[in-house]
Amino acid sequence: MPHSKPIHYADAGPEVRAVYDEIKATRGVDDINNFWKHIANHPPTLKHAWESVKEAMTPGKLDSLFKEMVFVAVSASNGCEYCLRCHTDAARKQGMTDEMLGELIAVVNVATQSNILANGYQIPLDDDLKD
Repeated sequence: MPHSKPIHYADAGPEVRAVYDEIKATRGVDDINNFWKHIANHPPTLKHAWESVKEAMTPGKLDSLFKEMVFVAVSASNGCEYCLRCHTDAARKQGMTDEMLGELIAVVNVATQSNILANGYQIPLDDDLKD
């Protein structure tokens, strides 16, 4: 059960509506998803989160599909079903295949296992890895 109620466009104040309008225009959608509607309960967080997402996810040296796939990997690792579903869908719309998803999740799996082993054994850095 959610810990907040969604703020729908019709019920939003001007500050929230401005962010909603920008999200809809940027993404070419008629409505925004629940993530934004729930964090809109705190307008400064909504604005900051949108600005951060917009900056980070805009294609640059890394293309948009790669960034979506990184988001999928981090969401899987962090156990965030909401973000995992949203960003898997976004990555699929940009061309991610079942095979690509399988390889991505395999990398997440081996990285997570390796991290657990390295942290559990408190393995020191090799000399050539030190600054």
